[in-house]
Formats: sequence, structure tokens, C-alpha cells
Amino acid sequence: MASEEASRSPRRSRREPEGRAPRQDKYSVLLPTYNERENLPLIVWLLVKSFSESIFQQHAEFGGEVLNDLYFICGINYEIIIIDDGSPDGTRDVAEQLEKIYGSDKILLRPREKKLGLGTAYIHGMKHATGNYVIIMDADLSHHPKFIPEFIRKQKEGNFDIVSGTRYKGNGGVYGWDLKRKIISRGANFITQILLRPGASDLTGSFRLYRKEVLQKLIEKCVSKGYVFQMEMIVRARQLNYTIGEVPISFVDRVYGESKLGGNEIVSFLKGLLTLFATT
Repeated sequence: MASEEASRSPRRSRREPEGRAPRQDKYSVLLPTYNERENLPLIVWLLVKSFSESIFQQHAEFGGEVLNDLYFICGINYEIIIIDDGSPDGTRDVAEQLEKIYGSDKILLRPREKKLGLGTAYIHGMKHATGNYVIIMDADLSHHPKFIPEFIRKQKEGNFDIVSGTRYKGNGGVYGWDLKRKIISRGANFITQILLRPGASDLTGSFRLYRKEVLQKLIEKCVSKGYVFQMEMIVRARQLNYTIGEVPISFVDRVYGESKLGGNEIVSFLKGLLTLFATT
């Protein structure tokens, strides 16, 4: 299924009022955590590195002709919001240390007392987000921050409302999964494509960039929990005519900790899929 970027023309960027300097974009990363003590320092370090050392390309022109390409390192304005759901392994203690190391302006710990679900974690995180763009990703190193500059470039090129990482397009892929889990993931995505026709190639992924106001609107519309939540976000985005761009990513299975995908989550996914099919 072709993505929205192939079927819809990008909207024109909003113009800044005359006499006012363009607003610098800020990116708020929402990191929901549960038992990620080992992974959290690594993912935060990689995020800081990616935001601080992003390389962007700029064309130098003279008389309408491109003379050469200029490459420059440009720091991106960002903040990382850690939403820990009462992890018993000491994840919160690690987050507090990271806040001291990198500064409370860059690392914001906003914990909750217990596990309350992914959707509510995003809602909680957005209450504290000061960026005009929000990035959601896993804290278990499955999503490498090196792709974030590509997400930002993609969003700017097409003025997309959402940019989604895809494992199933271009040079995207999955590494570290056994055959069973690959079949489950591919099968879930295939069935979803047939039933819902979402206009995106990877519905169950959770590495995305949103305009903040778009994410707020989608969360208000979504009723699903667990792994179905990410799928419903894209389906609702299609209903609301939001534009979606895609960036191929490499998904790597977690190194530390245990996967939270089990039999109950698979059953819940199938129930949620049928509910979406009946209501969209």
C-alpha cells in the first residue's frame, strides 16, 4: 500500500507574520519506560549525540545554478521527557542521575506511580512538552536515534503532519527476531493493510515524529490500548486527512531486558483490529 506521501500533495508551510523572526523548531522526545535501567543511559546518550551533531545538506546557488553542496553540523533544539511507570528495577534512579548529568532543561523526568498504558504515558508526557514537534520511540534501543535527522528532513521536505519509521519499505528491516516473531509482525501488518487500508506501510511500529497539535488530536480520538494503540493512531490520521511521510528504519531487538510482547498482547491486538475494522 502506498503511503500518504505518494497520494497527497504536501501543504504549503505556514508563513510567519511580517516583522517576526521564524520560530525555531523544538523537538520533544517522549520516552515511556518500564524496567529499562540498562538501556536508558545508552538511548539518552545516543539521542543527545544525534541532536547535537546532526549533519544537514544545503545547496549553494549563484545565478540559479547549483555550484556545490554544503554540509554543516547543526544542533537541534530538543528535550527528552522520561515517563517511568514505577519500574521496580531502579530505572527512575538512573533517570534522576541522567537529569543531573545533562541538565534539567534537556532531561525531564516525569514519573508515574504504576503502569497505566502507553496512550496515557504520551498524554502525561505532552503535558510537560515544550516543543512544537513530538517524537515517540522505544527506550530499549530497538529504535536508533540516528534516524531522527532523517525524520526531520522528511518532514521539512513534504511539510508532513506525521513521519513514521517503516520496517517494510525501502532498505528498512528487522534484526534479532526469530522466525516466529517475524511471521507474527508481518502477518499482523498484512492483515491490517487488507482490512483497514491505512495508507502507510508499517502500522505497528512506534518510532514516529508528529506535529504536537496533531498528536494531541489523535490521542483524543484513540480508544485502543497496548499494541493496537499505534495502529489506531495511523488509521485515525487517515480519517482526519493528516499527511504521512515514511522513512525506512532498521529495527533491532532489545539487547537488555525482556520483550513485553506476549500471548495476551497478541489476543488484544486481534480484538482491537476487528474493532477498528467495524468502526472505521
